[in-house]
Amino acid sequence: MMGEDTEDNITKIVVISSDSVLPMDAAMRVYESEDAITIKETCFGTMVNGPRDAVNRVVETLRSMDRNHIFVKDRGFKPGAEVRCRAGRGGGPRPGFHFLREEVSMLPMIGRALDEYDAGEPLEEKEAPQKLDVSKLKKIIDSEL
Repeated sequence: MMGEDTEDNITKIVVISSDSVLPMDAAMRVYESEDAITIKETCFGTMVNGPRDAVNRVVETLRSMDRNHIFVKDRGFKPGAEVRCRAGRGGGPRPGFHFLREEVSMLPMIGRALDEYDAGEPLEEKEAPQKLDVSKLKKIIDSEL
């Protein structure tokens, strides 16, 4: 499905961190949509590009599949943009890949916290760490010297 290339086109990355929804499930839901959009499946989920209204509508449909475990991030480039494409740069990870990988590694923890919040589980109160007394710090420094 190809959307026209206009200024009102946007791209969003949809990251799947769900035990019940696979990236392929999300991609199939996008393919079933009647919106004129472009989709690219990735190792993290999908990239969706097209007219702003259509992309936002599809993204909300995807998020409704597992709201606390499907995350969305804006992307400044459409799928296949030469400045981001590995083929045009001679291979290697695309710029931003390592940062996205780090973000993705935190998503299961965030999803669990959202599940607990939705279930009404009380937040665990933790005491703030006490500041280290200057005299104790001096003793530590002296003992190391």
